[in-house]
Amino acid sequence: MSESPSGTEPVGGTAASAAATARRSSAPRVATASLIGTVIEYYDFAVYGTAAALVLGPAFFPSGNATLSTLAAFLTFAAAFLARPVGVVLFGTIGDRLGRKHALFLSLLLMGLSTVAVGLLPTYETAGLVGPVLLVVLRLLQGVSLGGEWGGAVLLAAEHAPPGRRALFASIPQAGPPLGFLLSSAVILPMLAVVGRDGFAEGAWRIPFLLSAVLIGVGLWVRSQVAESPVFDERAASGAAAPRFPLGVLVREYPGRLLLGMGAAIGGASLYYLVSVYSLSYGPAAFGIPQTTMLTATSIAAVADVAATLPVAIMADRFGRRPVMLAGAVGCALWALPMFGSLQTGDGVLITVAFSIGLVLFIMVFAPMAAFLPELFPARVRYTGASATFILALTLGGGFAPVVATWLTSLWRSPFVLGLYVGVLCLVSLGCLLALPETRDKDFSD
Repeated sequence: MSESPSGTEPVGGTAASAAATARRSSAPRVATASLIGTVIEYYDFAVYGTAAALVLGPAFFPSGNATLSTLAAFLTFAAAFLARPVGVVLFGTIGDRLGRKHALFLSLLLMGLSTVAVGLLPTYETAGLVGPVLLVVLRLLQGVSLGGEWGGAVLLAAEHAPPGRRALFASIPQAGPPLGFLLSSAVILPMLAVVGRDGFAEGAWRIPFLLSAVLIGVGLWVRSQVAESPVFDERAASGAAAPRFPLGVLVREYPGRLLLGMGAAIGGASLYYLVSVYSLSYGPAAFGIPQTTMLTATSIAAVADVAATLPVAIMADRFGRRPVMLAGAVGCALWALPMFGSLQTGDGVLITVAFSIGLVLFIMVFAPMAAFLPELFPARVRYTGASATFILALTLGGGFAPVVATWLTSLWRSPFVLGLYVGVLCLVSLGCLLALPETRDKDFSD
């Protein structure tokens, strides 16, 4: 090994030390950039979910039956989840073969264009079937976009993270979904206060979608400024090429981890989407709770979710991923019944407290998940592996949750049926977590 000019330190050691220092200094900036992009993507998604609960059913699927119209709107919400696996294949291949940064930039661009276009759509009254057909197409494009977002955002942050702090940095983009929901509520709640429910339904609902154009511009600029993942760069420099079709390798070589990883996240996904999306229509329809009360309750719960994210991630770095996630899964399973049962009281304060506790328990599973799922797979298929497990869980557990919940509550007119549904899925997650290994000490360069 060659020596430095002073003869006291190897040149290779100096280079490695400088690279490590640069990596540590860039990690917060990269994590913040990943978070900003994820917030914007999930703002777009949350705006659609809220609009689906409030106005999109009658505007695009008029039926004379409010339940059927809302169900149709929620089916378009679910349709985007069906498109997410396409995004996993597309952006996972780009991320594993061409780089995490390229995939993230393209996914954000696609989401922005699709969201702005929703705000420009003609309704059924104006254009007949053309309106709902275009809505479904744009919703599918949103789903494709989010299929590549999560894996790239957490990977870029995790692969820049210094040793021993991977869960912390990976969890920062994980705050994007609740922050995106909060941002959408910060736009929609004042609008409802100013124009009322009727004014919102008559056309003001378009404004949150159109505002996405500004946010996307900011997000694209931020993402263009960050460095590529050092793990990806090192593999590219060594000539280690990713598989031509990473998903094929994943299914062939890691089917067990793919299925168990998906199962580990499915319970939390169902809890989150029933709280943040379904409750907005169910609370007012079933119990006469004002929509502003439900939006406020879910918004405050989202604040509790964000506030708990980093402390939970620090615990996962210190004690391991599995102990924290197992505790969260048990808590979610036990709390689901009283949480949804609180809706029956109609008390906004009680609902807010119940939802806040539920989302803190949820984040005990999902904050460590941002490091845990990528750690289950080797670098050559890590983008695709992390994305596939997470997106499949969100598709099955979250995307169809409002549809399943609408059906269940039409058969059993009690909020406790929602708690049973979520509780069973959380027990599935508990079993999958018990079957998976601890990954805290995983070598990420492998």
